[in-house]
Amino acid sequence: MKTRAAIIREAPGRFEVVELDLDEPRQNEITVKMVASGLCHSDDHIARGDHAVGHYPICGGHEGAGVVVAVGPHTLGWQEGDHVVFSFLAGCGRCRWCAHGMQNLCDRGAAIMTGGRPDEPGTHRLSLDGEPVAQTCGISTFSEYTTVHVDNAVKVDPALPLDRLCLLGCGVGTGWGAAVNSAQVYPGQTVIVMGIGGIGINAVQGAAHAGAAHIIAVDPVPFKQDSALKFGATHAVSTIDEAAEIARSLTNGQGADSAIVTVGVTTGEHVAQAFSSIRKAGTCVVTGLGRMDEVGLPVSLLELVLYQKRIQGSLFGESSPSADIPWMIDLYTSGKLELDGLVTNTYRLDEVAQGFDDMHAGKNLRGVVLFD
Repeated sequence: MKTRAAIIREAPGRFEVVELDLDEPRQNEITVKMVASGLCHSDDHIARGDHAVGHYPICGGHEGAGVVVAVGPHTLGWQEGDHVVFSFLAGCGRCRWCAHGMQNLCDRGAAIMTGGRPDEPGTHRLSLDGEPVAQTCGISTFSEYTTVHVDNAVKVDPALPLDRLCLLGCGVGTGWGAAVNSAQVYPGQTVIVMGIGGIGINAVQGAAHAGAAHIIAVDPVPFKQDSALKFGATHAVSTIDEAAEIARSLTNGQGADSAIVTVGVTTGEHVAQAFSSIRKAGTCVVTGLGRMDEVGLPVSLLELVLYQKRIQGSLFGESSPSADIPWMIDLYTSGKLELDGLVTNTYRLDEVAQGFDDMHAGKNLRGVVLFD
């Protein structure tokens, strides 16, 4: 079938909308008509060349939701009309990591940047003028229709709004889990969240849900500071130095229990600043992405050892999507997780590039592409 989609021909590049050919689903695959897709900074990293991918052109998008329109042969448990939220990380359910409840580290992730199928490296389901087009994370949600492996899909109640649930496929789980799972925030703690975008705002939500007494949001954009206060932050400032001073004033000079780095383009200096803001035995969680060639953390080894501090990487907030996406849906429907207020602006498919421009201008917590 034909589908309109936003692609990048090379990096650095800019998203453009073209008509692609889409293969029918094979065994254990489904074809989905997209309803909504979030505009995540990770796709912009690909467009700007911060992260190399295995094949160009590539169709963007990795945070989305839609309705199943075709099911591959011998694909049990799926039918046309199912509503699904995609997880940008596939969970095979069989590897060592999935068996231990760490689906975010599934071995399928090794193929995530190749642009091919997670179970068939080197093969593609999209093409342009007969030439293969890669799929971001194997799903490509910037396409009117997409064919994906069922390991990337989670069924959801058809009565729920997909233009909100789509955010659970990356941004919400990544930020929320960075606080709840990686920082292991518990009641009464002091938490710094550095960078209030689509990930950081959900780290604020997660810290608030976990019962933190003080949540200090850091972002130079006034709109994002105001948004953080609405989502549970107790303080909002422009710099990490201000946040660290507030944390020390609240903890008898000790510092924050944890600092969560969610800066859009993270550098070693950002991590070092957050590391300096935490107390003895505190945790610095790093979930923001930087350039692939960015190496080195300018932290004091003496401080690392003698203060017993921990630097913790966090992929998808240490989520297991097949369990955590339904859990977050329950939190949303019970009023304990805010999704509606995360959507700052909506766009059409032809406006994807504009959506990323708005993200860089600090106008969005999350922009969402609507297909209908």
